[in-house]
Amino acid sequence: MSETPRVPRAERRRRTEERILAAARELFAQHGFERTTIRAVASAAAVDPALVMQYYGSKSKLFARAAWHQRPETETGTDPHSGEPAPCPAAPETPDEVVDALLALLGTKLNAIPGTSLAMLRSMLTHPEAGEVAREAITHQINEIRDTLDLPDPGARAALLISTIVGVTIGHQLLGLDALRDTPPEQLAELLRPALQALLTA
Repeated sequence: MSETPRVPRAERRRRTEERILAAARELFAQHGFERTTIRAVASAAAVDPALVMQYYGSKSKLFARAAWHQRPETETGTDPHSGEPAPCPAAPETPDEVVDALLALLGTKLNAIPGTSLAMLRSMLTHPEAGEVAREAITHQINEIRDTLDLPDPGARAALLISTIVGVTIGHQLLGLDALRDTPPEQLAELLRPALQALLTA
């Protein structure tokens, strides 16, 4: 009778981290930042609350991982070990590439934004910790675009570009504005393209 292969410690840890993260995503998406507790996440993941803190450090860091770790390639991700923002796999290098990347990102958000990202949007204006998580992630995206621009006021231009995408996402996903909801994402992208291109013109 053969013995069941022993799972390496590193793999057991990875599985536990992913189980905690999956539980956190579900609870943050359902209840938002404020009403989700470390104890509740631990219970859902069938681990001790101290283990959640050991792996993630704080509820804010867990929230950051839950909201930003499961993202399409068009979005900025997070390093799976540090939880810090990680660069896009292929950062845009020209103004046209910047616009294309932003419109692709917008299409992703309008079609299938993760519940935890919606939870972040809901919480970022009402809870300081959630707001700081969102601010750091958005600032990272702004800085990536700023560094590609050979134009006056690159930081302000990059911030306006990202703020436009965030604003449209909030109007569509959280406010449910009819004019946005009733327009196909592809058409919204084409209507928005000239405005984004204008911000990238000297």
